[in-house]
Amino acid sequence: MVAFPMAKPKLARPALKPAERRRIEEIFERLRAESEDPRTELDYASPYQLVVAVALSAQATDKAVNKATEKLFAVAGTPQQMLALGEAALIPYIASIGLFRTKAKNVIATARILIERYGGEVPLEREALQSLPGVGRKTASVVLNELDVEPAIAVDTHVFRVAHRLALSQGKTPDLVEADLMAVVPQPFLTRAHHWLILHGRYTCVARRPKCEECVIADLCPSRHLFAPA
Repeated sequence: MVAFPMAKPKLARPALKPAERRRIEEIFERLRAESEDPRTELDYASPYQLVVAVALSAQATDKAVNKATEKLFAVAGTPQQMLALGEAALIPYIASIGLFRTKAKNVIATARILIERYGGEVPLEREALQSLPGVGRKTASVVLNELDVEPAIAVDTHVFRVAHRLALSQGKTPDLVEADLMAVVPQPFLTRAHHWLILHGRYTCVARRPKCEECVIADLCPSRHLFAPA
């Protein structure tokens, strides 16, 4: 009988020390004081429009997406209208957005699936959402969190950067960072943590030269010395 080596068990994240737990709580207390109930900056008027807008926002700015969807949703704001519009007619509305041809195919395919399988309604369960064309884990997390269906932290470049600078995670992939954040963010802050981290990364803890002098959590940040003036 051949003996196979036992797989090494995954190591659980060590429990937070009291001082670290207090630091993290204070971080989110201050971010909440800055913005009590932050929401996505994408414009939408229904769960369907939110799914489309978030899917279009991959590798594009919210501002660019809002500019495109303002005109698009005026003529195709439902799955039925989008399917009737069709891929060829959709493309001019979103041509200013990156990967617009692939996104157009996915948007039309999603509209068809929603009509055929879900009666034109967006399924608000993670597995069903992620089965839609162009809707990955990050898009599903944004939708479910924004609509208050479940607490979720979608890790984009802003969240990834801020999580590392604040020593909330050392994960090397978005999935690992997401797992770390879900483990360390205190429960009362989970529903809005995604937005606080994105906004902080977008406007204060920016990539090249973070605005530490304006940061409300600078004294709680272990990375601030890296950006101190010479």
